Amino acid sequence: MNATNFRMPARRLATVAAATALVAAGPAALVHATEDQGRASAVVLRTGLNVSLLNKSVNVPLTVALNEVRAPQSAEQTALTATLDGVDGGKPFTVLGAEVAEAKAAVSDGKAEASTRLAHAKLHVPGLPLLSLIEVEQVTSKATCVAGEKPVAASNLLGSVTALGKKVTLTPSGPVEVKVPGVGEVRLDLSRTETTTRTAAATALELTVSVNPLDLNVAEVEGTVTLAKATCEAPAAQAASPTPTKPAPEVEPQGAPAEAGLADTGGSSMTPYVAGGAVALLAAGAGAVALARRRTKN
Repeated sequence: MNATNFRMPARRLATVAAATALVAAGPAALVHATEDQGRASAVVLRTGLNVSLLNKSVNVPLTVALNEVRAPQSAEQTALTATLDGVDGGKPFTVLGAEVAEAKAAVSDGKAEASTRLAHAKLHVPGLPLLSLIEVEQVTSKATCVAGEKPVAASNLLGSVTALGKKVTLTPSGPVEVKVPGVGEVRLDLSRTETTTRTAAATALELTVSVNPLDLNVAEVEGTVTLAKATCEAPAAQAASPTPTKPAPEVEPQGAPAEAGLADTGGSSMTPYVAGGAVALLAAGAGAVALARRRTKN
C-alpha cells in the first residue's frame, strides 16, 4: 500500500487553528461587536393591515415597508412608491405615493443616527382607490444616540393632514379620530417619541385603521400604519483608561551603622588586618633584601 503524508508548515498550521477558533466563536463575537458599535434604523412607511375581500371570503395580509434601512453600515433609500399585488383584480395597487420619501441610517465614530422625511404623500388602501386614507404635506423623524450621552428623538409634522377626505388638526394632547359613515374610521397619533439610557425612537404618525366601505362592498381593512419612524441604539461607551500612578520615591535608611563612616575613605572593618598583613610583608621583604646583600659581599 502506498501512502502519502502531507505536512503543514508550522505557520500555516497556526493560522488554520486560529481561523478554526474564530469560526467556532464567530456568532457570539459578531453579536457582541454589533451591540458594541450601536444600531440605527429608519422606515418611511410600514403597514400591518389585514384586507378582507369579497365579503370576507378572502383574507390578504397587507404588509408593506417602504425605504426601510438598517445600520451599522450606512444606508439610504429614496423610493417614492410602494405597491401591492393581488388585491385589485390582479393589478398592482399603489399603497403610497410621494414626492419625497427618504430614509437614512448610519453608525460611525461612537454615534448611531437615523432619520426619515416624507413630503406630499398619499396613502391608499384597497377598497378606496379614489379616496386617500391619509394625505400629509411633510413629516420628519430623527433619532440620535451618542456613546455616553443621553439619546435624542424628535418628530415634526409640517403642514396639513387630511384623513378620509377630512382636514385634521393634530395636537400633542392626544389622538384624533376621523369617522366617515359608510366608509370607516381612522385614529391618528401624532409625534410619538421614546428614549432610554441608550436608545431612542421617533414616529411622526401612527394610524389605527378600520375601513369598511359598505356602499362599495369591496373590502374591509383593519390594522395599523406607521409613517416616518427612526430608531437608534448608542454604541457602548469606551471605558476610561486608568490614570498612571507615579512610582514611590526611594526611601533612604536613617541612622547608618558605625562602619558606614569607613566607606567615605574606602575602609571597612577588615582594614586593621589588611594593614597588619602589609606591614608583615614589608618586613619580610626588607629582610630578604638585606640577606641578599650579605651574600653578595661575602
